[in-house]
Amino acid sequence: MTPILDMVFQLITFFMLVMNFKSASMDLTLRLPVVGSARPVETGGQEQLLILNVNAKGELIVYNTPRDIDSYIAAEAEAILMVARREHPELQFGDELPTTVVVRADRSTPFSLLNRVIKAAQDRGFRKFSLMAMNKKD
Repeated sequence: MTPILDMVFQLITFFMLVMNFKSASMDLTLRLPVVGSARPVETGGQEQLLILNVNAKGELIVYNTPRDIDSYIAAEAEAILMVARREHPELQFGDELPTTVVVRADRSTPFSLLNRVIKAAQDRGFRKFSLMAMNKKD
């Protein structure tokens, strides 16, 4: 029985190590806008990325599930603030958070709905934003 449990534990450990949660958080069904000068987001490894997927209806999609915009961003901001306070104890609620928000919006999303997501993030202390786009048409 012990060898079987050992093997199962090793398999669980292996799959936990190779799982990429960042790619799982991206909604690949979104049709991103096409911009010829689109470049990848580069933070130099200095900052975390918060990926927000916004569909054509203006809904925030997290792991293929629609979520409430305000409560999700508030929870993420609180978690990021707690982690950031370990290195900078003087950080307070409303201060600039050391995270870049990557907005992946469908190309048919009206700007008023996209602006609601950006405004909610700004109200929680996020100041750095990046809008995702495609470099060429699919």
